[in-house]
Amino acid sequence: MGLFAKFKAGLQKTHSKLVHEIKRIVTRSPKLDAGGIDELEAALIAADLGMAMTSQIIGAVRLAYETQGGAGMDVFAVARQEVEKSLASNQSGLCKAPQGLTVVSIVGVNGTGKTTTAAKLAHLVQSRGETTLLAACDTFRAAAIEQIKLWGQRLKVEVIAGAYGADAASVAHDAVAAGQARKADYLFVDTAGRLHTKHNLMQELQKLHRVMGKQLPGAPHEVLLVLDATTGMNALNQAREFNKAVPLSGLIVTKLDGTSKGGMVVAIQKELGLPIKYVGLGEQPDDLQPFDAKQFAGALFGE
Repeated sequence: MGLFAKFKAGLQKTHSKLVHEIKRIVTRSPKLDAGGIDELEAALIAADLGMAMTSQIIGAVRLAYETQGGAGMDVFAVARQEVEKSLASNQSGLCKAPQGLTVVSIVGVNGTGKTTTAAKLAHLVQSRGETTLLAACDTFRAAAIEQIKLWGQRLKVEVIAGAYGADAASVAHDAVAAGQARKADYLFVDTAGRLHTKHNLMQELQKLHRVMGKQLPGAPHEVLLVLDATTGMNALNQAREFNKAVPLSGLIVTKLDGTSKGGMVVAIQKELGLPIKYVGLGEQPDDLQPFDAKQFAGALFGE
């Protein structure tokens, strides 16, 4: 299955709801009067595109309508173009340290799929012929260590782990040391899920990052926040708070295949200016895909 087909299948719920609404509005009000514009605005907000992006699309639709008139104007094409333009301005892949080990910290609230995402990233890096390690720094959640070890066996990736209840920062320290000793290209650090509102847990995450930075200056080189697409705009609050505590370098959006709120990807990127690096479109190891603005916009607004 090609990338566009994966995006299309993953965004099916968001897409069908959005397209149905826009078609209904445009068919009933081809002249797009004030009522039609209001309805269009409501449909875009309902898909969790956020106020800023919605206003940008509505502005572009109005402009196109004034210059081309109702007959020559395609609302879908205008929306697709605006979303692609906004997302493409901030695209980047996984960063690489200038030399030696690159440390990637995977952070987020409970239940977003961090452990699975860390494993899938390791798989992705391996498929490019690079070497990788996983660090089991979620020492709180029952079965988190077993889960990442199972992924490690399945993907043939070494996992550095401590005992349950161990100090996560000391496990991270050992993992960085192991990565350096084995001359690995990447180390993916699976951190414990934490609510963005819990100050003490955020301080713990800061400590984890400080310890890694002492062991290897510059680490973590990448801090990726994993967001669950099904939470819609609640994910924006999570992103804001995490970004305050540990400056984020990018986002990974999971469970896009199970939601009609896929527009939140656009809203978050628009507000925080953080690149969306990967999106999760299913359960298999290769269902984590590098984000592509053009394909995403096309899958969201394609008729």
